[in-house]
Amino acid sequence: MIFIAVFLLTVFLYSLVSRRLERTVVTAPIIFTLAGMLLYSLPSVSISDLVLERHGFLWVAEIGLVMTLFTDAAHISFKHLITNRSLPFRLLTTGMLLTILLGAIAAVMVFPGINVWQAGILAAILAPTDAGLGAVIVNSPKVPLRIREALNIEAGLNDGLSVPFLMCFIALVLESSEAASALLSRFMLEQIGYGSLIGFSIGAVGGWLLELACRKKWMAAPLQQLGLVALPLMCVLASEASGASMFIAAYIGGFAVQICFTDAGKHSVEFTETWGQLFDFFVFFLFGVLVAQASTQFDFTHLIYALLSLTLVRMLPVAMALAGSGLSRSTVLFMGWFGPRGLASIVLGLVYLEQELNIPGEATVKLAIMMTVLLSIFAHGFSALPGINIYLKRIAGLHPSAAEFKGIDADDSAG
Repeated sequence: MIFIAVFLLTVFLYSLVSRRLERTVVTAPIIFTLAGMLLYSLPSVSISDLVLERHGFLWVAEIGLVMTLFTDAAHISFKHLITNRSLPFRLLTTGMLLTILLGAIAAVMVFPGINVWQAGILAAILAPTDAGLGAVIVNSPKVPLRIREALNIEAGLNDGLSVPFLMCFIALVLESSEAASALLSRFMLEQIGYGSLIGFSIGAVGGWLLELACRKKWMAAPLQQLGLVALPLMCVLASEASGASMFIAAYIGGFAVQICFTDAGKHSVEFTETWGQLFDFFVFFLFGVLVAQASTQFDFTHLIYALLSLTLVRMLPVAMALAGSGLSRSTVLFMGWFGPRGLASIVLGLVYLEQELNIPGEATVKLAIMMTVLLSIFAHGFSALPGINIYLKRIAGLHPSAAEFKGIDADDSAG
């Protein structure tokens, strides 16, 4: 009970000053991570009070990521996606592939005790970025719309795209190549194929029914939001029953619901800004507890890898992916730095641990993930507002026809 009590108290206190904190570098992930760490360190709290079943933590984290993926996709403008397609495509292809490759190389160099496939697992888990941790950036009207849309689309899509790489590397560490091939083939069909089909079906049909109910005035306005929120949860249930990826289903569903229900973005954002945030807060609170539990196991190598992952491993691939795009160096540097790791990496790390491979490098991978996410929570949180201000000064002299503003009309750029 003390665990839930402290979490609810933190939610209440944070809500009281949330508007004031928006003007500071103190973010919600920072507060809830610290609260979890503090709870574990209290002398009056016994370890038995904080024992967490891994599958329970995984379930909460998965639901949080599912809601984030659905709402991110639901409020991405199709018009912006079309006019802005080159930047997200660059980041999600060249950028992501190079990030995984460079992340694996860095892991082999920093951690001599793990093999190349284990290094690939670590790199794949830390490849996706977190739109929630980067909310200050993607929601800031001061940042050029094309840039924040690109970062938002990247963060929304790379979660699901990293899953095939993760499962592929997991398959490759199995004992036989035949077993690896069978696992990979099954994954491609069930996780990706079924996940896409489930997401599209639930999103499209659900969106059509919501639009019909609204047009016929059958639905009370306050329940439009709840009706929309039920769709990603349906994706979870259908995915669990069929062995599909709930993450892929949720993201495809978020896009599909817009086909008929054009107000989906507005209602999904309303939910994300209220009840949906509880999932994210709870995940970071639990993450803080787990970090505190593992604090004595960290060493200098985990910090070195975390620094490399957040800088060179992220920024160099982004620079290479954006080469020839016409963006200024300041913009490339800005986009390279603001690729925070958070909810997706926590969830994918737990998905990996749930496989129970019992390989020698498992502990190293777990600790490296935790250190990287922890460092990202604070580094990207503290640097978001100052980073925006510095970036705006650097691009203040750009011509309105610069690549940063390409494809954006006056109304869009205004807000």
